Amino acid sequence: MASFKVIEEGAFGDYEFVAEAESLEKLFDICGLATFEAVTDVSKVEALEEMNFAISTESLEELLFLFLAELIYIKDTENIFFSRFEIKITNKFKLSCKAYGERIDNKKHTLKTDVKAVTYHKLEVVKKSDGYGAHVILDL
Repeated sequence: MASFKVIEEGAFGDYEFVAEAESLEKLFDICGLATFEAVTDVSKVEALEEMNFAISTESLEELLFLFLAELIYIKDTENIFFSRFEIKITNKFKLSCKAYGERIDNKKHTLKTDVKAVTYHKLEVVKKSDGYGAHVILDL
């Protein structure tokens, strides 16, 4: 069930997607992969390095926003693409993440576009009968 779909008719200069998964952790995993799929072909990113971080906040939307913002920040400051995530969410608004990827290599990784930031516009995390769904817009 875990998947994401790019919304092609989104605003120019943005990358908009919806995601769904059977669990909250898997939903965040899919959103992380969708974010990096906007930037490069994630299938070519090996899980050679591990980065760990934790986030705590007041809502699921804010948790997803901060999670994606942290991934984008690490990409920009450490020059790393990620392809795999181990996520634990407790008390609904506390997240710990192990992100796996590798240093950006222009000979190996094709740059599709650059994600500058995650936005709050239309940001949504919803509980569904069969899991969770999210709506995300990234600023390019």
